Amino acid sequence: MTPAPHLSLAPDLVEAEPVPTPATAPTGRRIEPADWRRYESYLGEILEALGLDLSSAATVATPRRFLQALYDATDGYDGDPKLLTAFPTECHGDANCELAQVIEGPIRFHALCEHHALPFSGEAYVGYVAHEGIIGISKLTRLVRVLTRRFGVQERMTHQIADELDRLVAPHGVAVYLEAHHLCTQMRGVRENDALTRTTAYRGVYAENAALRREFFEASGLGMVRGGRR
Repeated sequence: MTPAPHLSLAPDLVEAEPVPTPATAPTGRRIEPADWRRYESYLGEILEALGLDLSSAATVATPRRFLQALYDATDGYDGDPKLLTAFPTECHGDANCELAQVIEGPIRFHALCEHHALPFSGEAYVGYVAHEGIIGISKLTRLVRVLTRRFGVQERMTHQIADELDRLVAPHGVAVYLEAHHLCTQMRGVRENDALTRTTAYRGVYAENAALRREFFEASGLGMVRGGRR
């Protein structure tokens, strides 16, 4: 798979007060009131054309609510300034640091498919082997959510999470596993209700060491059947 284009979320490792960057400050997604009303009007026309009666008390505000829901569901484009800090590792040069994994999951996520703008949701597991820096455990959840709360595809998002964690803490290796149900296959097309889409991305020692990958899946509770053979 061709690596996804780099999307910066935070500057290089820092321990001082976070400094706003174009990736972590608001990205210009502000919609002016006049534009917002215009978009609502467009959505109203589309929804009515599809059969929705917008004349009832329950539906008259549906175009506005739908637009707001899309805006809220894609707030990952605004970044997350709390991802800007990392901390020194506790290894102090000890070679055994290469053997210690940090694993977080399951991390629930919801995203919008860029092909049909329909949701897909599931769980992420993220692991890394620290080198000179570590990141707060909650930041792993923030990293997953800021990258999945956008329009995209699961395959690319998996690699984006791996690439950004690699950039944030420069670890010996990174492992990312995502599994999700996609409404674009459940509500349309093949209408497959039970299938899970699974994707993985490995960097550094994980790409080189099959035993480490197995340990990642076993420690995550995923087991061999759910992905350890990938």
